[in-house]
Amino acid sequence: MNSDSIDGIEMEDAADTRPILIVPYMWIGDYIRGHTVVRVLKQRWPNRPVDLLVTSLCAPLVDYMPGVRAGIVWDLPRGRLAVAKQWGLASELRARGYGTALVLPRTWKAAIAPTLAGIPERVGFFGEARFGLINRMRWGEKALPRFIDKNAALALPAGAPLPGEWPVPQLVVPPEEIARWRQANELGSGPAVALAPGSVGASKRWTYYPGAARLLIERGLDVWVVGGPGEKALAQEIVAAGRGKVRDLTGSDLRNGILAMAAAGVAISNDSGLMHIAAAIGTPTMGIFGPTSPYLWAPLNGLAATVVQTKAVLPCQPCQRTVCTMNDHRCMRDIDPAYVAEVAHRLLVTQPSAR
Repeated sequence: MNSDSIDGIEMEDAADTRPILIVPYMWIGDYIRGHTVVRVLKQRWPNRPVDLLVTSLCAPLVDYMPGVRAGIVWDLPRGRLAVAKQWGLASELRARGYGTALVLPRTWKAAIAPTLAGIPERVGFFGEARFGLINRMRWGEKALPRFIDKNAALALPAGAPLPGEWPVPQLVVPPEEIARWRQANELGSGPAVALAPGSVGASKRWTYYPGAARLLIERGLDVWVVGGPGEKALAQEIVAAGRGKVRDLTGSDLRNGILAMAAAGVAISNDSGLMHIAAAIGTPTMGIFGPTSPYLWAPLNGLAATVVQTKAVLPCQPCQRTVCTMNDHRCMRDIDPAYVAEVAHRLLVTQPSAR
C-alpha cells in the first residue's frame, strides 16, 4: 500500500484552524503507524495543526514526520495512575488550545489528561467504560481486521467506510544529516546492511544473525548492529562472529537508530519497531516473521518491505505468543541465514546507489 491520499475523503471546513492532538500507542512500531493517522487528518483538515503526545524514547521520531507540528514530550508511568503527572500534562494541553483529541489506546488512563484539559471533542473507541472521558465514542473496533484500521478509522468521520488503501507512514531524514552521522561514527561510505536483532518477546527473535553477518561480510559488505541497550549482548555476539568487522551501534538514543536505518542500504529486522522505522524511511527492509502475522503486523510501506518467512507455514502459525510453546521455535529456526544473506545482497546490488 503506497497511497498518498484517500479516495472519498473531502476536505472539511477550511476555516477551522484549531489544533488536533493525537494520543498514540507508545511502542515504537505502533508510534510509526500513528503517522498514517496524521496523514488522514491532514487530508481531512489541511489547515488544522496536528501534534503528537510522545514519550522521551520516541521523541526523535517527531522530527522526521511530515505534517506533525510538534511532539508533546511527557512520560507517564505504565503501571500506575500518577495523578500529579496527569494534572501536569492536562495543564500543558490546556495551554495549547486543542479542539480535538484522538485517543488511540482503549485504556481509561489514556483519556484522563485530554479530559482534564477540557479538550471539547475527544474521539476514541469504547473500552474500559470511558463514558464521559470519551465524548465522541466509536463502536465496532473488534470487527476491524488490523491494528492500522483500528487507529486510522478514528481519523475518519463516524461511520465512514474504510478505504482500500491507507496513506503509508513516512519518515523523511535529510541526506546531509545522514552524511554527518556517518562521518561522526567513522562509518565510511561503503554499502551497509543494518541488523536489528531485538524485539519485544523472545519468540520473535531470529537467532541466526551472527551467521548472516559473517556471510554478508564475506560478500564485502559493511554490517551494523542497531538496537537499544537491551540488545547489547546480542550485538556483542554478532560482532564476535564477524571477527571485528561488524560495528555495534546499539545505544539508548533512538535518533541513532533512525539515522542508521536511513544510512543503510538494506535493513534486516525482526518484527520490531526498527523494522517499521526502516520501512517508513524507504530503506529496503527484510522483516523476519515467525510467530506473528505479516498481514497484521508488517509495515504498510509495500515494496519497501521484503518479508521473509519459512517456506512451509506451520500449523501453529501465527501463534502471537511471546514465548514458543510448540515445535521448539521451528518457525524461526527454519529460516536459513544463507538465504537471508543472499536476499539482502541481491536487494543491495539492485539499488540505484548505495546510501
